[in-house]
Amino acid sequence: MTTLNLPARDRAQLTCTGVRVDRGGRTVLHQVDMKIAPGSRWGVVGENGRGKSTLLHVLAGTLTPDEGTVHRVGTLALAEQEMPAEDERTVGDIVDEHLADARAALRQLDAAATDLAEARPGAEQDYADALEAAQTLDAWDADRRVDVALAGLGAVSDRTRLLATLSVGQRYRIRLACLLGAEYDLLLLDEPTNHLDLAGLEYLTARLRAHSGGVVVVSHDRALLSDVATTILDLDPTRDGSPRVYGGGYTGYREGREAELTRWEAEYELQQAEHTRLKQALSDSQNRLSTGWRPDKGTDKHQRATRAGALVRSVHRRQEDLEQHKVTAPVPPQRFHLPDLPARPGVVLLRAEEVTVDGRLHRPTGLSLTSGDRLAVTGPNGAGKSTLLSVLAGQLAPTTGRLHRSRKLRLHLLGQESPRATRRRAHDLYRRHTARLVSAGVLKEGEVTGLGALGLLSSRDANKAVAELSMGQQRRLALALALAARPHVLLLDEPTNHLSIALVDELTQALHTTEAAIVLATHDRQMQRDIHTWPHLSLTLPVEAVRV
Repeated sequence: MTTLNLPARDRAQLTCTGVRVDRGGRTVLHQVDMKIAPGSRWGVVGENGRGKSTLLHVLAGTLTPDEGTVHRVGTLALAEQEMPAEDERTVGDIVDEHLADARAALRQLDAAATDLAEARPGAEQDYADALEAAQTLDAWDADRRVDVALAGLGAVSDRTRLLATLSVGQRYRIRLACLLGAEYDLLLLDEPTNHLDLAGLEYLTARLRAHSGGVVVVSHDRALLSDVATTILDLDPTRDGSPRVYGGGYTGYREGREAELTRWEAEYELQQAEHTRLKQALSDSQNRLSTGWRPDKGTDKHQRATRAGALVRSVHRRQEDLEQHKVTAPVPPQRFHLPDLPARPGVVLLRAEEVTVDGRLHRPTGLSLTSGDRLAVTGPNGAGKSTLLSVLAGQLAPTTGRLHRSRKLRLHLLGQESPRATRRRAHDLYRRHTARLVSAGVLKEGEVTGLGALGLLSSRDANKAVAELSMGQQRRLALALALAARPHVLLLDEPTNHLSIALVDELTQALHTTEAAIVLATHDRQMQRDIHTWPHLSLTLPVEAVRV
């Protein structure tokens, strides 16, 4: 009989203890502890480069950690972010690979049934074992489960289709459907919401919530984490360098992370203040030693010697105090600070009247904005959301309708694409941008906000060439350039693209309080929830497009 890889179901478990991984002389993961049991759903978060994908490979057993142990019980599947571009397999081949044990179990059951009918020795036990294996795998229903998952994710179900003829998104959805249909004990998913539309996202969310085994999800999708994760592992920097585990799901993570950062910042500031005080005390003592100890003329030598010794001892004590006091708290991570954006009360800043753009913005659309206004632009892909923002920004002329802008209006559009990656350093690009704004009379010298004051890029990253920055860092730079003009109207097109969870939360909070007018288009489900009280402008596809 072929040995089957049977699920452990309620006995399944995946644990890691003290995991450390080093790469290129740098520690990527440090002191990671996890225990994934049936029904537990972990979310793993952190900035790019924090080792999230590396951790999944350690858990899956495809990467051996430099330190620590990993223990696995049960069947396990890993869905990486990337899939090979060249693939000669068919859709059916992928399905067969993931249902191999179910297929083998049914074959063994058929063979055992034949042996039982022929009354061969040991046939009864073989049949009982084969039946139990097939029942454990629910092998008879395996193909139907995969078909349901393929339909739920909007994936190609034709088993004869070559993977090489399909898009990256289609290939990813097929593999994800197979993982869900095969019902592994443990699912390790790396950014599983990539390439999914709203219906696919809702289906995936429901399936992960209903999954009886354990789930580990690496994701920047806050809505998925909010709806699915019961425990969050945060790999971003902490006070002691060890990752943090937060219970209470995504809400517990946000509250716990905020409390952690507040304590960290308070301790750092307290230690900095004490260090400054001790340095000043040493400086004062040294000054007294060099000038203040000299007594008046006529004072005897004994008094002069006694006073000098006391001052020397004071200096030594101050030096010892300063040497003993070390700033042990590392520098806390930066927080985003939205600059004060100006308001112009009583002025209609921007008004669009029945604008359309041939082939792109199909229905006449109008709006009016004053300082403090909020507007969420919604609609399916192709409805014209980005087109409308380009018209409002003056980058695209409408085919019909009119656009009115107030005099000296400051307006900026943060588009979906970041600036062209150049070899110019990020802070130089920012300085040249603000200098042009000043020379053009858009800003006064006193209104310029330094790049560091925004909390978007560290000084180290700001000193890099733009081409060397990650996608997330380039997106941060694009946001900094948008805010540099101190706009009265800020247009945001998918602003959460490539940004970290922490920054998106900080940005969302800032958008609720600024005095500027904000127009925002997004598919981000959590941001849509966060701005559900804003007025909405819903764009729709033309009838002929809907029919297609």
